[in-house]
Amino acid sequence: MEQINKIELRGLVGYVRIQEVNQKKVAHFTVATSMAFNDRNGAAVIETQWHNVTAWEGKRIEGLDKLKKGDKVWLFGRIRYTKFTGSDNLEHNATDIIANRLTIIDDDDVFPCEM
Repeated sequence: MEQINKIELRGLVGYVRIQEVNQKKVAHFTVATSMAFNDRNGAAVIETQWHNVTAWEGKRIEGLDKLKKGDKVWLFGRIRYTKFTGSDNLEHNATDIIANRLTIIDDDDVFPCEM
């Protein structure tokens, strides 16, 4: 049986922090994705989700130093769940997206749908 942990996101960049680790750039940033729908009363609703993303500069991820708040991005990666104990001595859960392909989208870019 094939096991898959794969995610695709297209959204807007929020917070961005870029560091250098062992002479490689790594970006920690958030991406907002939105979904529009009508509730049961017919009123329009826009639901926004924020995703934490980590991307290491490499073959399919270039130009991390150009990444900024408000950029439109298209990324592929995997989901990582972690548990940690906070300074309050309570166990917390975190969900991150580890990007393995990242593209900053220009308004003029048109992308084919990938399935």
